[in-house]
Amino acid sequence: MAHAPAEQHASANGGAADSATVVDRASWVTKLVRLPEIGAVLAAIAVLIFFSAITPVFYSPAGVSTWLESSATIGIMAVAVALLMIGGHFDLSAGVMTGTTALLVGVLAGTYQVNIWVAVLISLLAALAIGALNGAVVLRTGLPSFLVPLGTFFVLQGINLAATKAITGTVALHGMDHVAGFYHVRWLFGSTLPLGPFEIKAPVVWFVIVTIIASLVLQRTRVGNHIFAVGGDRAAARAVGVRDIRTIMALFMTTATAGWLVGMLSLFKVGTAQATTGVGQEFIYIICAVVGGCMLTGGFGSATGAAFGALIYGMTYQGIVYAGWDNNWLKTFLGIMLLAAVLVNWYVAKKTGVRR
Repeated sequence: MAHAPAEQHASANGGAADSATVVDRASWVTKLVRLPEIGAVLAAIAVLIFFSAITPVFYSPAGVSTWLESSATIGIMAVAVALLMIGGHFDLSAGVMTGTTALLVGVLAGTYQVNIWVAVLISLLAALAIGALNGAVVLRTGLPSFLVPLGTFFVLQGINLAATKAITGTVALHGMDHVAGFYHVRWLFGSTLPLGPFEIKAPVVWFVIVTIIASLVLQRTRVGNHIFAVGGDRAAARAVGVRDIRTIMALFMTTATAGWLVGMLSLFKVGTAQATTGVGQEFIYIICAVVGGCMLTGGFGSATGAAFGALIYGMTYQGIVYAGWDNNWLKTFLGIMLLAAVLVNWYVAKKTGVRR
């Protein structure tokens, strides 16, 4: 009997320790599911395993290099679009911007013999101006950001088709690889980096760089805090000193810059610029961002998650080709992926009490 109190005390401590372990474990799980990118990471792993199991080409060096490049060109834009969505806005002109900037370089350097480096710089400045214009109109008028860039989309699409045809007689510029200085610029946007048996194309390198920078900005800087604050509650953000106008303008200009970068990657890869380049891709960027954890209401999301969303798209796109399926199934997959992402986000928010 003398040991009874000690045994009871040990039992009580053991129970407390067990409870603490359960709480810690529950806390760890809760923190994990609250990560906006966790769903995209798990889905990317599942897609990788699935297509690797059904077609050996998928995980071959050539296969990996191909779907990585496919993911990268989508991912660069998806990451930029994710930043803008976290800030509470959309840019439906993001896709057509890639074609506009490529065509501008083609017309300047190919038709008017402007130095190709100067042409690339002018196209960047044009993209920044268009992004700034989108942001300024949205901020000045208070119109939904869905509408203003949509108008810009049609304006740019018309210019790409009509103006380019009026100047060059065609809506597709070929033979850019014969322009003086083309290959001097190509090392920056169209080179290949051998890595063992793999060939890492320039878009993949740019994709990694853009994702790392965007993630660091979001998670480690005051600018990132401002983006989340503006997207969550702009009035409250302004009340605590956040420069909301500057932040939103910068986000629209960042999206436009990403469009320019993808345009250059496309142009210097194949030496051709087409008026239809990028048209219709804007919704894919948004889908990748949503799959990566971004909420359509703003204030929540992840650049890394958007990158994994693009990786899912790229792997599925190439996986369907390698498996010999009808590639029209890709659209079905995109719809399912978007609906699943929205439902998962809603369910996790409901269960964890996260305000998304």
